[in-house]
Amino acid sequence: MLRETYGALTAVVESLGDEESWLPTACTGWAVRDLLFHHLTDAQRALVALHTPASAPPDRDAVTYWQDWTPDPAGAANGRRRVRVNASMFLDFDQLRGLYLETTAATVTAAAAADLARPVATQGHVLTAGDLITTLSVEAAVHHLDLVRDLPDAPRPSPAGLAAVRETLDGLLGRPVPVDWSDEHYARAATGRASLTSEERRALGADAGRLPLFC
Repeated sequence: MLRETYGALTAVVESLGDEESWLPTACTGWAVRDLLFHHLTDAQRALVALHTPASAPPDRDAVTYWQDWTPDPAGAANGRRRVRVNASMFLDFDQLRGLYLETTAATVTAAAAADLARPVATQGHVLTAGDLITTLSVEAAVHHLDLVRDLPDAPRPSPAGLAAVRETLDGLLGRPVPVDWSDEHYARAATGRASLTSEERRALGADAGRLPLFC
């Protein structure tokens, strides 16, 4: 799943030039290069986590991991600034793209070699390596949608990654979503990237007020 999800995103990144790197994304305040830097740091975090065995039992799984990632306007603003400043240090987009491609390839290799049942530590929590890999696939699929907002001819996210997003969102919701949404629209709507229509709100009932399920 991670190989397919990262591979789909790699297919987009490999074709990007400097001009495309300045296009906006669905992440407020971030251009393509900013979002790419953010995802680079996520792949770096994954490499560290996959090589950091934990002695404690898991306290999160692939679904509950996202309970910490709820709307936080102040934290989001600080994160946007931090990423923009760091991404701006790459004066040559080829350098950023090359580092991204190398790092994500290494992450996929590390994931393929991991014992999926082994507890690993990341961001103050412990997950199994298998659940960590699922969270990485979910984040990559969602950010793939963010990245290609203004790239209509770019490859779409992998079906495996979008299926993982749906499973995660249904898990957070506590039931299969009662709206006939495509995987892509479900990913956008349930993470605050698409507004709900009045019909969708009626179908969701009280659960409409719980969205976004994670950001």
